[in-house]
Amino acid sequence: MFDEGGWNKEDGGEALSQALLHPQRCPAQHCPPAPRGSLQKQHRRLLATLQRLEASSCTEPPQSPRPLSGDSESESDSADWARRKQPRKQRRGLKPRAASSPHIAPGAPSGSGTPQAEPVGRRQRKDCAAEAPEDKAHTPSKEPPSGEPGAATGGPGPVLSRKQWRNKQKNKRRQKNKFKAGVGQSLGGEQDGGSAEVPCPTSELSGALRARMEERLQSARFRYINQQLYTSSSQEAARLFQCDPAAFAIYHRGFARQVGHWPENPVHRIIQYLRGRPASLVVADFGCGDCKIATSVRNKVHSFDLVALSPHVTVCDMAKVPLADKSVDVTVFCLALMGTNLREILEEANRVLRPGGMLKVAEVASRFADIQAFVSAVTQLGFQIVSKDLDNPFFYMFDFSKTGPPRAGGKLPGLVLRPCLYKKR
Repeated sequence: MFDEGGWNKEDGGEALSQALLHPQRCPAQHCPPAPRGSLQKQHRRLLATLQRLEASSCTEPPQSPRPLSGDSESESDSADWARRKQPRKQRRGLKPRAASSPHIAPGAPSGSGTPQAEPVGRRQRKDCAAEAPEDKAHTPSKEPPSGEPGAATGGPGPVLSRKQWRNKQKNKRRQKNKFKAGVGQSLGGEQDGGSAEVPCPTSELSGALRARMEERLQSARFRYINQQLYTSSSQEAARLFQCDPAAFAIYHRGFARQVGHWPENPVHRIIQYLRGRPASLVVADFGCGDCKIATSVRNKVHSFDLVALSPHVTVCDMAKVPLADKSVDVTVFCLALMGTNLREILEEANRVLRPGGMLKVAEVASRFADIQAFVSAVTQLGFQIVSKDLDNPFFYMFDFSKTGPPRAGGKLPGLVLRPCLYKKR
């Protein structure tokens, strides 16, 4: 293809190549004169060779570089010069090339006919990135898919822009996520189906809801009954429970629930007092409830209430108990001063007490508007104050001793205690 005689001579071939590559750097006095016709002829040959190489690179895959004939120093210089002459963006691989063939520097010698390959290194990696932009999160597959062109033949696929490549990767991720979501939904559906086969019994839910509603209704009914007992006389209260015996059980449960929130139950103090006294003392418990005192002490206890919750209870009106005069030593009113006829109830307690007998009263603290007025009113009914305990914020306790029969006549405003009224809900 070239005249071997012109290229093998050390004095002529090397000088000619240097003149072609670096004409501006080679002074005229150091370059040997060459015929004008021969230079034009060789220039045309080089151009034809470059055209053939470019045409062959479009169909053939890039080949590994092989050593060319000639001087190695001149070849490396020509490759460096060609790389420097390339645009900076093209060297960095930012613009995709039309063909994936290695670049041939213009004017580079090719004595053996093999194309000059670009040095393997940084610029080839950038060229690959230009053909298929690299995403930081997902690395593209090295092998093209079977459905894409070039997969069967092994040739290079179509060059995608950065935006197209990213959209392709995004679609792949969407398909993968859709598959995962479908698997999760199928597994969840199986689990849901398993749980649907064994559903939570509705009877338990309805039972819990019914119990909650019943508890709320009972609480509301307790407040209503409690208010009726505070604002009516003992005779009216007795008729109320006679007409509705279940109302007393509701009232007693609500009462026990309310007292259970207190740090101390006053009935325990009364039991402790009786245990410290002789067992021969006779006790009368007005408004006994569940007969806590009668079952806790050795004394003989007469238990009275409007409804019998225990066999020990005697059902009666608190203003008319079936006891003889001066037959008991201790009378107890533990949270039982209820009704609008407190004077009649306390006079009944005075009647059944022996002289010097003890009257013990425990009542809710919020019911007392004037403690001194209350004490003064009780003393007019034949009693004398012995002690009082006002330290507890929930209830007050009083100890009275019988001095004689009640004094006649006159109203006792101190005996009017505040009723426990509840807001309508």
